[in-house]
Amino acid sequence: MSRGLNLLGMLVCLGLLLYAILYAQGVLGLEPCPLCIFQRVGIALIGFLFLLAGVHNPRRWGARVYGVLLLLVVLATIGVEARHVWIQSAPPGTVASCGASLGYMVQIFPVGTVIRKVLTGSGECAKVTWRFLGLTMPAWVLIWAVILGFIDLLANFSARSRTRRA
Repeated sequence: MSRGLNLLGMLVCLGLLLYAILYAQGVLGLEPCPLCIFQRVGIALIGFLFLLAGVHNPRRWGARVYGVLLLLVVLATIGVEARHVWIQSAPPGTVASCGASLGYMVQIFPVGTVIRKVLTGSGECAKVTWRFLGLTMPAWVLIWAVILGFIDLLANFSARSRTRRA
C-alpha cells in the first residue's frame, strides 16, 4: 500500500509540473513569477522524495524518515504558496513594484538574499493571470500541496506502512 501511495504522490507532482510547464507556460503563454518558480521547485522536490520512497519501499523507521522529509518539504512549499496567495489578495499598491528577474538575482546576490527578496514578493507575483473555479493558480497549488501532505501521512505514517510483510 505504501509503495503505491508514494508512487501516486510522485505522479500527482509530475502532473502538476507538466501542466505548469507544458500547458500554462507553453500553450497559454503564462510566464512564471519568482514565487511560482519556488513553488515548482517545491513540487519537484516532493515528487522526487515520493519517487525515492516508492522505489525504496522502506518499512518502519525508514518509512518515517521519508515521511518526515516529505512533510518538511510539503510544509515549506505550503508556506511559499500561502505567501503567494496572500500577496495576490493584498490591495493594489501595497505590494512592491516589479523587481529584478530571478535569474538576475541568482547571478548577483547570495542565495539567502535571493530567497528573502523572492519571499517578500513583488509586482509580478501579485498579478493574477489565471483562475479556475474562482481560485488562482497559487491557491490550487496550495490545495494540491495539502493533498500531497495527506498522501505522505497515509503512505509513510500509517500502521500498514510500518508493518513488515512476509
